[in-house]
Amino acid sequence: MNINDDFRQRVLQHGDAIPWVPSPTAGVERRMLDRIGDEVARATSIVRYAPGSLFPPHMHGGGEEFIVLDGVFQDEHGDYPVGSYVRNPPTTRHTPGSEAGCTIFVKLWQFDPADRTSVVTYMNALAVVDVEGRPGVAAATLFKDVRETVQLERWSPNAEVHLDLDGGAELLVLEGACTESGEDMRTLSWLRIPVGGQLNAIAGPSGTRVWIKTGGLRFTNFPTQEGIDQ
Repeated sequence: MNINDDFRQRVLQHGDAIPWVPSPTAGVERRMLDRIGDEVARATSIVRYAPGSLFPPHMHGGGEEFIVLDGVFQDEHGDYPVGSYVRNPPTTRHTPGSEAGCTIFVKLWQFDPADRTSVVTYMNALAVVDVEGRPGVAAATLFKDVRETVQLERWSPNAEVHLDLDGGAELLVLEGACTESGEDMRTLSWLRIPVGGQLNAIAGPSGTRVWIKTGGLRFTNFPTQEGIDQ
């Protein structure tokens, strides 16, 4: 299965408008933003767990990165409420589910194969700091290595936000609205800008809160192991 698999192209998807697709596990549905592969895939998705649903235990051969958008995500390692940002590196295992139900934004098979750094951060508790040279932008770093930088950013009302993106970028609107290159974005809009592109955004009148990853699109990983991904 290939969805938005040409990484040379800019892609804008409104996550609240994509149909839900059932997964092989009862009670777990997906909105697919990009995907290369079938059930084991390099993928970016919004995944919804119905109350009481439980995904089979599995290993993430290519790593898993996710944000809890609503509800409480759970596995044998703990409970992850709204605003949790989690990185489960390659070779980690778990049995995910949700007693009360939840929705997550999740990326699979996009880690450095040698990465073994686990991250659990509660974004709603982070203080953002004004970014030098970027008027109207305050940020907190969620993760950074030689491949990529992942940040939580707050854009002030009507701020003009510009970035040159040698390594490309992905952006998910968490709160508020904005325009990018003249196109409207709202909560759950996801944007992928290719290597060598530019971000040209204007925050909405109430400001905008976004998750943004830069640099990672220079690297394209593909599944090489059997397993069950979300």
